[in-house]
Amino acid sequence: MRPLYRLMVFLCVVGLLLPACRPAEPADLVLLNGVIYTVDAKRTIAEAMAVRGDTIVYVGSNRGAQAYIGPDTHILDLKGKLVLPGLIDSHAHATSGVSDIYEVALYGIDSLEGYQQAIRAFLEDKPGLTALQGAGWVNGVFGPKGPTAAMLDEVVPDIPAVLYSEDYHSVWLNSKALELAGITAETPDPPGGIIERDEKGNPLGTLRETAMDLAADVIPPYTVEQYLEGLAYFQAFAHSLGLTTVYIPSLPGGMEEALLALHEFEASGNMTIRFPTAIGVNPEDDLSVVNDLVARRKAEAGGYFWIQAAKIFMDGVLEGGTAYLEEPYLHQPGKGELLWDPQHYNEMCAALDKAGIQIHVHAIGDAATRLALDGFAYARQVNGRRDARNMITHLQLVNPQDIPRFAELGVVAVPQPYWFVVDTYYHQAVEYVGQARADRQYPMKSFFDNRVKVAASSDYPVTWPPNPMNAIEIGVTRTVPRDVPGYVEPDYETPLNPFERVTVEQMIEAFTMNGAYAIFMENQIGSLEVGKKADFIVLSQNILKIDPRQIHNTVVLLTYFEGREVFRHEQFGE
Repeated sequence: MRPLYRLMVFLCVVGLLLPACRPAEPADLVLLNGVIYTVDAKRTIAEAMAVRGDTIVYVGSNRGAQAYIGPDTHILDLKGKLVLPGLIDSHAHATSGVSDIYEVALYGIDSLEGYQQAIRAFLEDKPGLTALQGAGWVNGVFGPKGPTAAMLDEVVPDIPAVLYSEDYHSVWLNSKALELAGITAETPDPPGGIIERDEKGNPLGTLRETAMDLAADVIPPYTVEQYLEGLAYFQAFAHSLGLTTVYIPSLPGGMEEALLALHEFEASGNMTIRFPTAIGVNPEDDLSVVNDLVARRKAEAGGYFWIQAAKIFMDGVLEGGTAYLEEPYLHQPGKGELLWDPQHYNEMCAALDKAGIQIHVHAIGDAATRLALDGFAYARQVNGRRDARNMITHLQLVNPQDIPRFAELGVVAVPQPYWFVVDTYYHQAVEYVGQARADRQYPMKSFFDNRVKVAASSDYPVTWPPNPMNAIEIGVTRTVPRDVPGYVEPDYETPLNPFERVTVEQMIEAFTMNGAYAIFMENQIGSLEVGKKADFIVLSQNILKIDPRQIHNTVVLLTYFEGREVFRHEQFGE
């Protein structure tokens, strides 16, 4: 019999621990002496928590937790550490974990020479490659027409090279890749896409938006086995960051391979994370695609991986000049690229809504966001009101008049707080849309003030690393944390749109309860309450109390998924 249990029995016998002597089935795990921020409706802070199986059975005081301690109960003495619910990333491309393994990473580099050096080193480390893939270059390093094939030919002359920009809305090809894709001066720009060209009309090497599809077959998709390797890698990475649920907003070009890998990963019993997943719906699709989505959703229901939504791209990105704006760009003609015919989009929204399918829309520009909301309003008008919880993600520029419409229509806002900073993207925005619009980028507080559900996300691998501690700090400070990689030309002191700062508590809500709400799981996860799944994390610092500029230095010490320990940091010792 364990010493603490023997002591409890003795105290019960002599009548000194009556509250703890009430009959209770022992828990498998009891946490004591913690600062347990439950994120319940009252934002309760407790000392202790008990878990039986995959479920929380007690939250309260140390004294009350004693009733749940039996001879086989595992006790965690938290010694004052902060406990939060398991974190939820509401927009991260988990299937891109394979890219971290097999592709050259160009993130956080601020020069052409730096990109070329990284590519050379990667090729030297992997001799015999027949093709090169990668991602992470920044549009702002180059002019408006992007990098050229000639620049890439200097380091990759003999094999095709296909390198995606950091936002994955442009791709940089070398001459070999252009040749294999059959892209010449005679190749027309596809609808919604741009082939950057020289003054004679020859392709320069950068393709934007739908034009990227022209190079889709140059490099074959990853195999199911490679995707499985990438998923296992990503899961471990996510656990180390405190993530227990990750919303996959769309699947890559090799969608069938990625879907099969997700299915097999869950079937293997090795999946210890939730992967609600959206399937892309394209502007050229007719309404029959809804039937396919319904069938896929039914086939994958009931596990840790399921089909949650349809993903729609309404526009492109500001740095590519393809975000769809209400007012014209300053550096080029026009207002950007609207990828959908508005009437067809409205009809698609209505069809998806009628089938009970959630809709997840990419919208960067203010005009694109307004049209996205219009489609949701149209669906409600046609089908009647329902609890749809449709989402709009990114939200770089939003007309202030549209923010209350999110609440009116029950739409979840899904921003990426990692981007709320002054860096090279900000300076490019000033050049492209002017100071006034650049300075009102990425509203956050306005959404909270209007009682909009805000679910935070990273858009991994666009953000690397997708560490929620970085995002929580940035949401509060609107500045770049020092010593955090991935930012080009960072300004550590000047906040971006400081009027949109939020509190640490609101940021935690955005990574927990609101993320759970976005996937209709607020009664199961998102807070630490009796009856909910035992997803929780232990942090090295109390981020509710410390200087917000130190939050990024906080380490996840433990991650539990449904009562199972899935990550332990070397710093944690019992």
